[in-house]
Amino acid sequence: MTPDQAPAWADVGFWVFALAAVATGYRVFRTDSMVRSAFLLLASFLNVGAVVLLLGGRYLGVALVFMMTVEMTVMAIFMVAFMMNPAGLNPMSMVHQPRLAVVAGAGAFGGGVLLALLGEFPDRPRRAGADVIAALGSQLLGRSMLVFETVGVTLLAAMVGAVALSSRRSRFGGPADEGSLPPPLEPGGDRYPAGVVPEPAGGHGGHGGHGGHQ
Repeated sequence: MTPDQAPAWADVGFWVFALAAVATGYRVFRTDSMVRSAFLLLASFLNVGAVVLLLGGRYLGVALVFMMTVEMTVMAIFMVAFMMNPAGLNPMSMVHQPRLAVVAGAGAFGGGVLLALLGEFPDRPRRAGADVIAALGSQLLGRSMLVFETVGVTLLAAMVGAVALSSRRSRFGGPADEGSLPPPLEPGGDRYPAGVVPEPAGGHGGHGGHGGHQ
C-alpha cells in the first residue's frame, strides 16, 4: 500500500465502521431478546471504537473496546439472571414511550450535527515530543489506582454472583425454577410459549421435582 492509498482505505474503513455502528445500534431496539440487544449494543460500540482508532485516538479506541466488551458481557449475564424473558421467546418491545423517544432522538441527533458543523472547538496542539499516552497512564495508575482496583473487584464479585443466581440448579440440588410459570403471551392469558408449565398441584403425587425429566 502506497502512502497516497492509505487515506483512501482509511476513508472506506471509516464509512464501513460508521454505518455498521448505526445499523447495529438500530437493531438494539428491534430485537425481542434482551441478550441479543446487549450484544448488538456491544457490536455498535466496537464499531465506534474502530472509528476512533482510524481517527488517531489509539488509547481511547482500545479503551472503548475493552471497557464495552466487559460492560456488555456483564449486562448480558444480569439479563439472564434477572429478566423474565432474556431469550426473546415472548414478543416484547425494547422501546418505551416511542413518541417521546423519537422526538428526543431526533433532537439529540440534530443538536449533535449542529454542534459538529457550527461549533468552535479549541485548537491546542500538543507539545513536540510530549508522550501524552504515558502521561495519561501515569494519571490513571497513580492517584486513580485505588478507584480502578475497587471497581475491578466489585465487577468481579457482581459477575460471580450473577452467574450463581442464574444457575438452574438450586442450593438444595433441584431445579431452581421448580413451580414457576413463564410469562404468558398476553396479560392474564393461559398460553405459555416458553419454559416448562408445571401441572396442577398433586398431579405427580408429590414428585413435582421430576417434571422436567421426560
